[in-house]
Amino acid sequence: MSDILLPFMFESGDVRGAVVALDRTWREVLARRDYPLPVRTLLGQAMAASALLSSTLKFDGTMVLQAQAEDSAAPVRMLVVECNADLSMRATAKINEEAQPQQSDALHELVGAGRLVITLDPKDGASAYQGVVPLEGAQLAGALENYMLRSEQVETRLWLAADETRACGLMLQKMPGAGGNAKATDPQTASEAADERWHTAQTLAATVTSQELLTLPPPEVLRRLFQEFDLRLFNERHAVFRCTCSRERVAGMLRMLGQEEVESILTERGLVSVDCEFCHKAYTFDPIDAAQLFMPAAGQGSSGSKH
Repeated sequence: MSDILLPFMFESGDVRGAVVALDRTWREVLARRDYPLPVRTLLGQAMAASALLSSTLKFDGTMVLQAQAEDSAAPVRMLVVECNADLSMRATAKINEEAQPQQSDALHELVGAGRLVITLDPKDGASAYQGVVPLEGAQLAGALENYMLRSEQVETRLWLAADETRACGLMLQKMPGAGGNAKATDPQTASEAADERWHTAQTLAATVTSQELLTLPPPEVLRRLFQEFDLRLFNERHAVFRCTCSRERVAGMLRMLGQEEVESILTERGLVSVDCEFCHKAYTFDPIDAAQLFMPAAGQGSSGSKH
């Protein structure tokens, strides 16, 4: 199966959603680090959720989903997923090597108290938008539903699953207003009809199992769940793993760190080596490279990458 995001809408216009299946994109993340099973499951759910939420955005930029623990002793200190407008994605988890994750993938056991942050960073130079809410709920799906309601005022339901080969999910959202097909009726009747459709859609979606999400193609998931509704399917979109790290970005980070700190690292270690947290590519700077960082027009004559 390919990496597919399939958006859809009820013809009534009052419920929209998407279903996603990440295959190779997810395996590319796993190939770069061997996470414990519970952490792997939670990170896969976060990737699927990020793809689903990005399907509702109409801007050219990056959405960053972060779950941050308050307690540094938590098994998972941070989850980060970046999803670009073209569905290129990358993800990582910072884990506490000294903690032993429970067998459960429950959010409250792996991360505990903390905060959920979603950042929208446009590419056109406009200011980034960031929403922050406390981490609430036993599972990631519940925490994200709470975020969407509190930060975006959109009723949202999510069903997420992940294993060693696939990260997948289903999302439903209740649209404001009564829906296009209800315009001929009075507002009270239209509102009641929309509420009933929303309730029925949630009830039907809740029957989906993790196994079905992990094995069925996205169109088949929708056929199985919503046979009694007329659905409008939009064009499939395809996700891909892509890391945006580069030697130039690492050089910029070292300049921000400052010449004194970089020279201190060189004195101690002889080299400055930085590993990308997402793809684990190593960027190494020797004393000559480091000196050029802080010269006028630094970086123009760098001695090249050392991996």
